[in-house]
Amino acid sequence: MDTQLNIALVQTSLFWQQPEKNRTHFARQIRDLKQKVDLIVLPEMFTTGFTMTPSEIGKEEGPATLEWMKELAEETGSALTGSIVFYENGKYTNRLFFVKPDGNFEQYDKRHTFTLAGEHLTYASGKERITIDYKGFRICPMICYDLRFPVWVRNTEGYDLLLFVANWPKTRIAAWDTLLKARAIENMAYCLGVNRIGEDQNGYGYNGHSACYDPLGEKLAFSSGEEVLFVTINKVHLREVRDKLRFLDDRDSFTLQ
Repeated sequence: MDTQLNIALVQTSLFWQQPEKNRTHFARQIRDLKQKVDLIVLPEMFTTGFTMTPSEIGKEEGPATLEWMKELAEETGSALTGSIVFYENGKYTNRLFFVKPDGNFEQYDKRHTFTLAGEHLTYASGKERITIDYKGFRICPMICYDLRFPVWVRNTEGYDLLLFVANWPKTRIAAWDTLLKARAIENMAYCLGVNRIGEDQNGYGYNGHSACYDPLGEKLAFSSGEEVLFVTINKVHLREVRDKLRFLDDRDSFTLQ
């Protein structure tokens, strides 16, 4: 079993509703990575920005991006994850794909659609969370607004890494910083979040603050600029912390409705 997972967090601006241009942009950044990593994390809706008009985007763009992720994962030998607009069975979802180098993939649809922006009126809400086994680590992927709901992300399955992709605006960035750290501490897990920067078509500004915290809430990586962050998480450290501080043993039992 691998004891370390090397991760690249790609924090960048996005081209509004231009999937092909965004794919080209991210492909260049991924191919230019200065070190080999196991996992590459992209922001929420990384091919379009946080759009509430998905009908303006070709329905074929979702499958095209999934194929693009498969090709890059195979080429680089790294898993890729991030969320995109996806059309299926007559409805749109904000769907995260986790694509492994062998072409296998898993998917998660955003549970908590952002009602403040009307996301619940445009996108179907996901019903199930997932845990992904990858290189000896159990990973629980989430999307943006899910960060505000600790019951939904509670570590009931023994995951090692809680992962968020986001378009989180700078007007509320203090909440992002605080909640990422809190989710790490309360779940005794690594917690990382990848946000975008720049400004979108609606005039919302984003200042990144992509970060990773260890199970004690120690900050391992942070940035507010346009860059790729590198971080390594360690299974031995996680096990040592959990063995010494057995807080998860006292967690409450509950059932989600």
